[in-house]
Amino acid sequence: MKSPVRLALLGCGTVGAEVVRLLNEQSADLAARIGAPLEIAGIAVRRLGRDRGDLPVDPALFTTDALGLIKRDDVDVVVEVVGGIEPARGWLVEALRAGKSVVTANKALLAEDGGALHDAAVEGGGDLYYEASVAGAIPLLRPLRESLHGDRITRVTGIVNGTTNFILSAMHATGAGFAEALEEATELGYAEADPTADVEGFDAAAKAAILASLAFHSRVGAADVHREGITEVTAADMASAKAMGCTIKLLCIAARGTDAQGRETVSVRVHPAMIPLTHPLASVGDAFNAVFVEADAAGQLMFYGRGAGGAPTASAVLGDVVAVARNRLAGVRSASESAYAALPVRPMGEALTRYHISLDVADRPGVLEAVAGVFARHDVSIATVRQGPSGGGNGDAVLVIVTHVAPDAALAATVSELRGLDIVRSVASVLRVEGGL
Repeated sequence: MKSPVRLALLGCGTVGAEVVRLLNEQSADLAARIGAPLEIAGIAVRRLGRDRGDLPVDPALFTTDALGLIKRDDVDVVVEVVGGIEPARGWLVEALRAGKSVVTANKALLAEDGGALHDAAVEGGGDLYYEASVAGAIPLLRPLRESLHGDRITRVTGIVNGTTNFILSAMHATGAGFAEALEEATELGYAEADPTADVEGFDAAAKAAILASLAFHSRVGAADVHREGITEVTAADMASAKAMGCTIKLLCIAARGTDAQGRETVSVRVHPAMIPLTHPLASVGDAFNAVFVEADAAGQLMFYGRGAGGAPTASAVLGDVVAVARNRLAGVRSASESAYAALPVRPMGEALTRYHISLDVADRPGVLEAVAGVFARHDVSIATVRQGPSGGGNGDAVLVIVTHVAPDAALAATVSELRGLDIVRSVASVLRVEGGL
């Protein structure tokens, strides 16, 4: 057995504490897998006096000096589970430039400035691993950056936020509205006291950027991702989806395509969308995550499991620790970032999508013709139309229209013109449609 591989742990919250517990409980097995024991050199925390229960760790290992811990000569691997952009970025760049390997779960930092971390890793010669940043314990990122490198990935579609998936699943199952479902998610601990990052799509957008970067060998940042949350999804939207044999999910979608000049590009977006109940992602309920990958040779692949929580995330962190520890003992490093393609990101207006539009309209002759004329003027083809009486009992009608694929800008312009028609009382709902309905 070789000399220990020594870890600096940055953060000891829910995930950090689980990392410590697993290191203690599985120490013998981990040492056998690596060929050397893992030892904690120190744990950087914000407050030294915090009660950490029965955490199996020497209190003398705790420090508030994260940078000092990183710079110690006896530290081989830095494990960061603090989150946020700063000071985490400065810490990790310092560690990587010094030749230390880094394992991080920090999706926000990777999506904001992952390029700086990769550059620092190349400069220092250490590894940068981040499996835990997307979809918790689900082995997803390493297959994208290693197992599928012999293939051409064309599309990645995923449910990557457990909070929003729980909310939408509850709305589908019970007919509840958004506020009611969010309250239940909060009571059960699925939603934070401030759920903004989840319900407004920020969390999913950061993960979408990471997935797109790996899948398409291009640097994609959070600012490149079109983002919409689920706060505007109503019980009526969900009922309409169910009537069509669909459900609504918050999807991250990253896809290859071509722009108007024929150049290869990528489209990266996060938004709620209707999908048929027959789609593999439709059955993903509760707070689970799933990612659907499509590739030229491999075909369709599905990755499914718990996407959050202390234990699942710590499992992914330790998997990365084992990998980088093995590399250090062998005197090698993993392959550096693959961003050779440098594909540009298409604006959302050029993304090809489909719409489900619900209109409250005047119930009189000529209305359908006038509405269809608006779609024709914007070169948007109508796939299906359903008409029924308005629920308001005022003699008006409801038109539910599903379009064929068209540029998102054309669909948005269509909706904008519809809002200005006298015969349209209101545009009650606009949702994108995915999955071959």
